[in-house]
Amino acid sequence: MLDETEDFLEDELTNDDHSADEENSGLYEHVNITVDKKQEPLRIDKFLLIFRQNSSRNKISQTCKAGNVIVNGNPVKQNYRVKPGDEISVLLAHPPRENTIIPQDIPINIVYEDSDLVVIDKDPGMVVHPGFGNWDKTLVNALAFHFSKDPNYNSDLDRVGLVHRIDKDTSGLLVIAKTEYALSFLAKQFFDRTTKRLYWAFVWGNVKEDTGTVTGHIGRHPKNRMQMYTYEDGSHGKHAVTHYKVLERFRYMTWIECKLETGRTHQIRAHLKHIGHTLFNDARYEGNIIMRGVNLPKYKQFVNNVFEILPRHALHAHTLGFIHPTTKKEMYFESPMPKDMQEASERWRKYLDNN
Repeated sequence: MLDETEDFLEDELTNDDHSADEENSGLYEHVNITVDKKQEPLRIDKFLLIFRQNSSRNKISQTCKAGNVIVNGNPVKQNYRVKPGDEISVLLAHPPRENTIIPQDIPINIVYEDSDLVVIDKDPGMVVHPGFGNWDKTLVNALAFHFSKDPNYNSDLDRVGLVHRIDKDTSGLLVIAKTEYALSFLAKQFFDRTTKRLYWAFVWGNVKEDTGTVTGHIGRHPKNRMQMYTYEDGSHGKHAVTHYKVLERFRYMTWIECKLETGRTHQIRAHLKHIGHTLFNDARYEGNIIMRGVNLPKYKQFVNNVFEILPRHALHAHTLGFIHPTTKKEMYFESPMPKDMQEASERWRKYLDNN
């Protein structure tokens, strides 16, 4: 019996934004297999090829090497011979979409690169992966061009090795694998939630507590399929936990830091809306209207001016930490606040000083 559960391979929310939320990477499949009672002994790499025909023995071998093929609760090597009744669990890189990736010379901010991986500080407005409505001019197209110009690039990947994604209008740090082994090794860290990531967000309102936690299942909104929704009673969706800490208050807006225990689609956006603090200028979640403040023309004009300075939802992937696939040493990166969020915060400070 083959039972495939894709806990983090959620459907895309819209056709025009195929960059799913952060940990909701869309890159690996969690496969559970119970070996048939009549199965004869067979190497596990050959056995898995029967079920994963879109994979290859090399990919499965690298997945085994990374410790991501589990039999009866223990990681196994590719030469393990399956037996009747074995319970096999596998993490595999998600196969690419059926479209050709066109290398394109698009500027990208590379903060670190070696033979195993590259860390990118993504600008807001850039879609991560090609999809319906965004077949080119994505981060993947830019990376394909970058790799094609590197004479030392010799990867066993047949695509750009996205380990995770962030939304089109979210800025900040991403790690991309350059080999099958690196992809599998990094993927497991994201799956196990052992990476170190913090997000900066501007939200509407004066958040009451200095620190807090939002707990509630994340699922599709019952009426608006463009949004995800928080089901506090757990009746729909998937378990999700978001921790937050206030960094600065702007009377009608608050700068907070978010840490995720889970990685659901639009988790930060849905959880913050649920507690009454929608992301500033998040159009999809109605954060692009004036939600807090005074009913005065001067104030309304000020907020509209800030919207023009920060024409997207105010969310930034600030930190990224993980264990390197080859050196096994911890790596840690920080991305400074992007220009649009920086300027918006300065405008708020000046407004409060004068009002």
